[in-house]
Amino acid sequence: MKFKQDYFTRLAGFYQQVLPAGLPSPHWLAWSDDAAALLGLNGPSETLLQQLAGNQRMPGAEYYAQVYSGHQFGGYSPRLGDGRSIILGEALGPEGAWDLALKGAGPTPYSRHGDGRAVMRSAVREFLVSEALYHLGVPTTRALAVIGSELPVWRESLEKGAITVRLARSHIRFGHFEYFCYSEKGQADKLKQLLDFTLSQHYPQLSLDYEGYKAWFALVVRDTARMIAHWQAVGFAHGVMNTDNMSILGDSFDFGPFAFLDTFKEDFICNHSDPEGRYAFGQQPGIGLWNLQRLAQALTPVLASDDLIAALNTYQHELVQQYLGLMRAKLGLAPLAEGLSLNDRLEQDNKDLALIGAFTGLLEQNALDYTQSLRRFGELDPKAENSSLRDDFINRQGWDDWLPEYRRRIDIRQGLEQWQAERRAHNPKYILRNYLAQEAIIAIEEEGNSQPLEQLYQLLRRPFDEQPEMQEFAKRPPDWGQGLIMSCSS
Repeated sequence: MKFKQDYFTRLAGFYQQVLPAGLPSPHWLAWSDDAAALLGLNGPSETLLQQLAGNQRMPGAEYYAQVYSGHQFGGYSPRLGDGRSIILGEALGPEGAWDLALKGAGPTPYSRHGDGRAVMRSAVREFLVSEALYHLGVPTTRALAVIGSELPVWRESLEKGAITVRLARSHIRFGHFEYFCYSEKGQADKLKQLLDFTLSQHYPQLSLDYEGYKAWFALVVRDTARMIAHWQAVGFAHGVMNTDNMSILGDSFDFGPFAFLDTFKEDFICNHSDPEGRYAFGQQPGIGLWNLQRLAQALTPVLASDDLIAALNTYQHELVQQYLGLMRAKLGLAPLAEGLSLNDRLEQDNKDLALIGAFTGLLEQNALDYTQSLRRFGELDPKAENSSLRDDFINRQGWDDWLPEYRRRIDIRQGLEQWQAERRAHNPKYILRNYLAQEAIIAIEEEGNSQPLEQLYQLLRRPFDEQPEMQEFAKRPPDWGQGLIMSCSS
């Protein structure tokens, strides 16, 4: 594996170099061939295992932890940083470069008295969700592998330590800019230094001046809106949308108590540390804007308020347009006609949002599964009076009232069979339900058996395919698995 030399570490004051503590008796728990291909790796090896476990130095790696701050559950924490993640550097692959990081590799200068470790269950969950989101088409960081060990780690109980090997296009977060805006006097120049690095590294088309900075922030607003629109369309709740968990590239990042919706609930909370529901599923669009406002505030030393506000004002439109595009494809709504005036487009957008909202409202009222219900559109004959999807509703009158407006918005001139196939191509049959992840984790913890994890990973690589031998994984959770709420340590 080759690394780009003199990468982030040329920015003095943005990081501290630190070596991993290492894992005793490491072993592979999971491996992603898809992510490995990004780095040009052929497969796992003993040498790579020891290097990624932190037991051997990897040639060319730089080993550092970053400093940043962030708003956590609405309150500002002035100094955070990579408390349990060590970045090896920017690894060069066949089609580009990726930050390679070890999450759970031991304490760093930013661990705040923590042990810097990750437990096996959290490492497995991060691996699975990173790859699951990617195969669903959601912008995300990636995961190369999970490395297990016999290292005892105390959380709510005694568990075993593990490392997730994460790949990211960038590890720069909103919180980086907050730190260098608000930290000790004399750091303001570093805000511009960070901006110049960010643009040079990730936005080479932009100039390193005021106009470039302004254009960059507009792109951050756009990409954040698009990411959250994908979350809402696929039914994904992140759970900890702190500003230090927000990537400036609009990639899903830093997973903890996440969940995909089972029964549709607008106010679904997946994090037991969030009893007031700040990061509930339906709150995510608003929190995305709130976080961008915090980033904008941190950029006021270099950008005028009017320009920051102008960019922020594009957020809602971008979010709505992206969400509408995704949901129209899921439900089979006809594209808007060419040549529509702006007013007519806005009117139809509002009608479609109301139609989609009425449908999800019916799902919630009837306690129906979000993913299953959308998948059933691949079997639906919209012209038929009765259907298997209609039969799922307790309140069938609600479905009957919704159906006429829906019929007016679809176009199946290409033929019903083709229309249904397109719905299946946009609506996954399989998602990473929390209970499935938990069953794979239990198999490892209680039996030392990682085969269920491998089976689940392979399933999630093809979420839109029927995979008839895997039908059990498409079912609604058992009673114990309905609406599982996780902790931040998970």
